[in-house]
Amino acid sequence: MIIVLKPNTKKEEIDAVIKKIKDKGLKPVPSKGVERTVINVLGNIRDDSVNGFKSMECVEEVIRIMKPYKLASKEHRSQKTVIKVGDVTIGDGTFTVIAGPCSAENEEQVMKSAELLKEMGIKIMRASAFKPRTSPYDFQGLGIEGLKLLKKAREKTGILVETEVMDVRDVHLAAEHVDILRVGARNMYNFDLLKEVGKIDKPVILKRGMSATIKEFIMAAEYILSNGNKNVILCERGIRTFETAYRNTLDIAAVPILKKETHLPVIVDPSHAAGKRELVPALSKAAAAAGADGLLVEMHPNPDEALSDGAQSLYPEQLAALLKELKPICAAVGKKL
Repeated sequence: MIIVLKPNTKKEEIDAVIKKIKDKGLKPVPSKGVERTVINVLGNIRDDSVNGFKSMECVEEVIRIMKPYKLASKEHRSQKTVIKVGDVTIGDGTFTVIAGPCSAENEEQVMKSAELLKEMGIKIMRASAFKPRTSPYDFQGLGIEGLKLLKKAREKTGILVETEVMDVRDVHLAAEHVDILRVGARNMYNFDLLKEVGKIDKPVILKRGMSATIKEFIMAAEYILSNGNKNVILCERGIRTFETAYRNTLDIAAVPILKKETHLPVIVDPSHAAGKRELVPALSKAAAAAGADGLLVEMHPNPDEALSDGAQSLYPEQLAALLKELKPICAAVGKKL
């Protein structure tokens, strides 16, 4: 439910509405504009509650939101959410490419990656310090040492950095070292982790679970939003199907659906969908054509020596070529690369 207050409503009247919401066991999420204050009400709302608020003198309109995702819906916010991190904006009509190695492996690899990306004009580097792997014997990431390397890369090159978090205990530590946090596909259903990243003041990239429906995906974002963090970026990364010719099936239709249903930026990870670097350029172009706000793509200075996901990581020259090929596609759909 959304309660729209009349223009220039006094603070004490706003406080009275908020108190009434809390007294009914509901959660108020106020948003103050230039003229009006809008209060989103979360919880199990009964019809008598709606009528009770309508009768208040300062209330202009009460709107029921029928969709299960309240804060992510366009009913809650008709304007697109634009996320600003450093001098980069995501969701404002630009096409933002976030690129880098699957994981931070050592100082030389991290610094080389940052330098290469800077030369290409890419402003955000991805690299995971913590790695969820199918096998417990595979490389699991450098942990805190990886976070330190990412912070050092930012300090030396000026590039923004993002990394994955897997554990609630690592969220605030990671937030001290990087500019953007990422919740991976395997953790989309980790509700305690979603709540925790909802409490920080850093953008969060949320990846779609490999078997998640669109509704489940948006509801996962709702966990983050409902805990206070409004800077959520949705990332389509492919879903598990019966097909074995590639790693996952990129659900390209998810891009326009998510843009229609929510006000949040939507990016695409073609690397984890493909599983093979030769497929990444085509999927990247499809994402741009579908109206995505950007890419999360893997590039390694030397993929043949990568400790994780080398087969799907682009060579530096391949990424540079892809950026050139993306420009006319982005222009055709009204986005700037």
